[in-house]
Amino acid sequence: MATAIIKNRKQQIHHTAKNLFRERGYAATSMRHIAGELGIEAASLYSHIKSKEEILQLICFELAEQFLKSSEELQRKKLPAKELFKQAVTEHIRIITQNMDSSVVFLHEWRHLSEPFLSDFKLMRKRYENFYKNILKAGAEEKKFQIRDEKLTLFVIFSAMNGIYEWFTPNGKLQPEEIAEQMVEVFLNGILKN
Repeated sequence: MATAIIKNRKQQIHHTAKNLFRERGYAATSMRHIAGELGIEAASLYSHIKSKEEILQLICFELAEQFLKSSEELQRKKLPAKELFKQAVTEHIRIITQNMDSSVVFLHEWRHLSEPFLSDFKLMRKRYENFYKNILKAGAEEKKFQIRDEKLTLFVIFSAMNGIYEWFTPNGKLQPEEIAEQMVEVFLNGILKN
């Protein structure tokens, strides 16, 4: 019973911190802010967590692991590039929309990680970006994609997918699958009328 209460309190701390990091930013959120939201003394937080950065690490690495796991599962399917791209975009959007608060922190607050965590995080991010880079290369080799500037193309794709947290509402008109489908349509076919 005592272990369940401790685990529950730790989850409450992580949830509260994640919300505050999203609203205020990591740097502007103090342990006092987190404690205040929970209605406890700041000193009592330290019996559950080592530091504010521990929470940031957990958020960033949990989401990075989800993205990497998704990419590894998709790679094992050995799909043609066009289909792999469609499924990769769909999975990325699913992860973002199912983890809205974590996504904002993951996308904007990772810079506050200290070493060696910062370097580890950058390596994970690079692996995930390379997954998309390899899809684009495969699509070009299959004569399905025409990539003029790989870096710019990746930047546009990730900006569109990652920016979804700005406007997505879970009970809104479009569900994640529909958003992914329309994004893929724009990415692959552009906006010109055929």
